Amino acid sequence: MGSCVDNSRILMAATEVVKAGGLGNDISDLPAAGSAPEWMSEKAISIGHYFVTAGVYTVFGVTMPVSGSPVFEDYLYNKLEGIYGGMWDLEVDPIKHAHKMIAHIDKKRKALGIDKARERVLMDMADRQKLEAA
Repeated sequence: MGSCVDNSRILMAATEVVKAGGLGNDISDLPAAGSAPEWMSEKAISIGHYFVTAGVYTVFGVTMPVSGSPVFEDYLYNKLEGIYGGMWDLEVDPIKHAHKMIAHIDKKRKALGIDKARERVLMDMADRQKLEAA
């Protein structure tokens, strides 16, 4: 997670992708994931939670300083997804952390039907203009 301004821009860009159409109806439909590899301050938790409540799956890399209550942990790691579309996850091992993010992105790509390789077509300007006219 970067600065607050950067994070706001990321979520604004994700919102524009959804508004443009073709990749779901909500930020939570996008093949995207957030990562907070370590706890630096309370601000890191609040920024991560901003992403989660906007619909982004977010993996935290060390023990959450708010851990300890099984009910609260269940809320963070399971229930939030049903409410906001995003959820927290926790993985200390950096390789497993990355694999969780990749698995989530792959799941969202599959749900959108964009998980299959397609033949790339090189288009010239005339072909592009035909597309724009249609």
